[in-house]
Amino acid sequence: MSATAPASGERRLPPVAVLATGSLAAVVVGGIVMASYAPRHAPLVVAGGLLGLGVVLMGVALVLLSRIRDFAWVTFTKVFKWGLVAYVLEAALIEFSFVRNHTSGSSLDIVSAMLVIFGVSVPTTIAFTVARYADVATATP
Repeated sequence: MSATAPASGERRLPPVAVLATGSLAAVVVGGIVMASYAPRHAPLVVAGGLLGLGVVLMGVALVLLSRIRDFAWVTFTKVFKWGLVAYVLEAALIEFSFVRNHTSGSSLDIVSAMLVIFGVSVPTTIAFTVARYADVATATP
């Protein structure tokens, strides 16, 4: 068996977790750029470009995820739901810190959009990773 062939019984799935993690990396770097300038005006071209990259990667991940047939969707949904609750709360706390430090206008818009990607990408990665190894036949609602 070659190094690239899937193990016996393991099926190939699209790189949803890789794309979602790439999206997360882009917005985290963008968030670091924005935070390093707070409360001054940050370079929006760099942050906007990283946000755009994050949106594209997350969009591709979600499209690929939606096209998977024969997947443990019940498991995915359970894990995603609770992950989303946790990461939305975390994103809200980060948003509060930017608002508290007087970030406003386009800078706050970009940070807010990055936090949306952050809040969706991590639960997507976690839920996809759990559901890919769950038994589809035994998953019950």
